[in-house]
Amino acid sequence: MPKPGRDLLRLADSVILPGFVGTAPPDWLRRRLSAGLAGVVLFSRNIAGPAQVAELTAALRAENPSAVVGVDEESGEVTRLEVAKGSSRPGNYALGVVDDVALTEELARDLGRDLAAAGITIDFAPSADVNSNPGNPVIGLRAFGADPELVARHTRAFVRGMQTTGVAACAKHFPGHGDTTVDSHHGVPVVAGEIEKHLRPFRAAIEEGVLSVMTGHLLVPRYDPATPATLSPHVLTALLRDELGFEGVIITDGIEMAAVSGAYGVGGASAMAIAAGADAICVGGERSDEATAVEVRDAIARAVMEGRLPEERLADAARRVTGLGAWSAAARAARPRAAAEGDLARVEGEIGLIAARRAVRVTRRTAAAVLPITMAPQVVEFAPEMNLAIDKGTPWGVGEPLSKLLPGTTVTRLVAEESRAAVLEDLLKAAADRPLVIVARDAHRYPWQSEAIGHLLSARGDVVVVEMGLPERSDLGAVHIATYGSARVCGQAAAEVITGTL
Repeated sequence: MPKPGRDLLRLADSVILPGFVGTAPPDWLRRRLSAGLAGVVLFSRNIAGPAQVAELTAALRAENPSAVVGVDEESGEVTRLEVAKGSSRPGNYALGVVDDVALTEELARDLGRDLAAAGITIDFAPSADVNSNPGNPVIGLRAFGADPELVARHTRAFVRGMQTTGVAACAKHFPGHGDTTVDSHHGVPVVAGEIEKHLRPFRAAIEEGVLSVMTGHLLVPRYDPATPATLSPHVLTALLRDELGFEGVIITDGIEMAAVSGAYGVGGASAMAIAAGADAICVGGERSDEATAVEVRDAIARAVMEGRLPEERLADAARRVTGLGAWSAAARAARPRAAAEGDLARVEGEIGLIAARRAVRVTRRTAAAVLPITMAPQVVEFAPEMNLAIDKGTPWGVGEPLSKLLPGTTVTRLVAEESRAAVLEDLLKAAADRPLVIVARDAHRYPWQSEAIGHLLSARGDVVVVEMGLPERSDLGAVHIATYGSARVCGQAAAEVITGTL
């Protein structure tokens, strides 16, 4: 078979959003952008600060003025712009607990202003998943909640707030990743139950005018018993396009994730996704070199030449992606320059902390005066292994903000293998004449956390327990504090409750 021509390769390039390494664009990326590459996806490895990101995105657009620049900035646990210090805004679940759509809209607008000032085209948010399974290993706090109507109204509000800033929102992970027990980074989740409630937030996002939808690597037997949604025309074309009427850009979740690349390879999955109805291939979270981008481009071009992917389908996908870039360019041009510079230089706003404070829920299980704590406590933080969507370097916890409010606070962070009885006994001795604060993160999903917490509580009746994940139980400790998030502001809000300053 002859090699693909230059025009076909350029067309294939125009639907690919790769990742790269470094805080400045490498030579290969500049070259590919000038030759028609659609754009890029930024990860925390590309981000050192707002001014640097703005300089980076300007360099990208110097090669391709319509380049699409995307980022996973959900706020809360999944942050890229604030990965070094933790998010100044709580995530979706905390917003759902507050259930004030005006607050959600304003927080999304605040976030969008920061993204626009940094030159971001599209934010891969919000998660429109209905987290109906408390054991979900990858969504959890990233969802607004477990009630479809609540998720739908906050999805609408987030889309509305974000897109007023000229940054496209992206509802994900279609058709809904909430009722799963498998992380699609590692395997294929199956959504076997009733699907309509999971579609409700996506319907709401489409009605609100969301510009993009991200696919989930999910098997949904009701629509396609054999092929994950990202690769299924039954899901992307028949359901999302035809039934739900979505006319915007369909972007894949990371195509190198095992749920789709495991069976078909990165290139094969990419070609199948475009043929199924996707418009842009997101790649580069785990494979971020030029060779991967070339592999994806060549596989798409070969699929056209072999008749597995109609060229008109590829051209339609390219048109949609180009349209998104044009929308963003027009939105940037419409923003007053002074306003954009003001966004970049402005002091960090208060809305994130306000939202985090409003989300805190306190359960007091004793009449004793456990709170406020006025002397430096011993803090024990239990740190589970988090999923790949959450950067391992993102700070979290209550110990650090509590140390600022109560100097002399000591903090011990334990992972599973360190949470042995002897270690816990030593901590109890060290805290014998001091308050004890336990910080958990999704304790209900990790037996080792539950066992360790039980050990400590059996020895002390005056313990404050802070749950920074999903609080399936509120009957732990003399006082139980649920933050519904582990963002920096959630830890700050909890510390304020503990010390009586909130």
